[in-house]
Amino acid sequence: MKISVLGAGAWGTALAISLASRHQIILWARDVQQVSAMQSCRSNQRYLPELPFPQSLQVTAELDVALADAALLIIAVPVSSFRGVLQGIASMAVATPVVWLCKGFEEQTSQLPHQIVADTLPASFLRAVLSGPSFAQEVARGLPTALTLASGNIEFAQSISQALHHSRLRIYSSDDVVGVEVGGAIKNVLAIAAGISDGLHMGYNARAALLTRGLAEMTRLGLQLGGKAETLGGLSGAGDLILTCTGDLSRNRQVGMLLAQKRELADILNELGHVAEGVYTAREVHRFAQRAGVDMPICEAVYRVLYEQMPADKAAESLLSRQPSNEFYQYPK
Repeated sequence: MKISVLGAGAWGTALAISLASRHQIILWARDVQQVSAMQSCRSNQRYLPELPFPQSLQVTAELDVALADAALLIIAVPVSSFRGVLQGIASMAVATPVVWLCKGFEEQTSQLPHQIVADTLPASFLRAVLSGPSFAQEVARGLPTALTLASGNIEFAQSISQALHHSRLRIYSSDDVVGVEVGGAIKNVLAIAAGISDGLHMGYNARAALLTRGLAEMTRLGLQLGGKAETLGGLSGAGDLILTCTGDLSRNRQVGMLLAQKRELADILNELGHVAEGVYTAREVHRFAQRAGVDMPICEAVYRVLYEQMPADKAAESLLSRQPSNEFYQYPK
């Protein structure tokens, strides 16, 4: 299969390298200088240095070249760039199936990626989301990873899962697009909270409690939006949450740990050099939770640290001082 991966950040590059063991891959980036460097050294030194490209992976800065004759488009750009890339795809004469990797809510609209797709692409485009616990560096190195691919068209989800699946990249199919996307978005906000907890040296007990109560918040919002509880307890929900909240490669966890040290957010993001989706997602989750009446105290505390300059230790204390309640309140009966 000829597959075009649109977006040459860490995750897009890693998936392109992984899939090149079975498919002909074209990796697209809009930055001409980055593409020239990747073509010259046959690696992505900006995001995944020292991980060489397979021979079946080619690179281009021309979107029309990347789109031409592709059997599948995998979109690996941040949510902030997602709509623009989709608009370029919509101009194609052929409705090529699309799979997206981005996680989070679009700024201002608070839309999930599948809603942006519905706004932008004609119904003739088959579509799916791919998500789950996956650090780019490990995927690129060929370490075992399991993901979920979800589509409203379950036959499409099953066929694409089968096509992309290999011994080091296990891909499960699902029809719960909403559940998969909510899990992928909220886990980044919760990873910032976990980083704050670890940065304040609150201990393993606190981290375990934070992950469990964070999963409850994720599930409440997911069910409110029409997702399924089993999805939020699966790879793209609990699985991604565990990885992002505990792994040292997590950018969002790093943000939280630096906030606990009373570092300024702007300095943290400048030093990080990569997109930390949880920073922007926290604001949209705050807006949505307020409108929908969904109680999300951990996500709310993260929002206050990021956007209301509440000190991280004060935010943690505010959570610890909450009155006890039923463990599963706001869950549908």
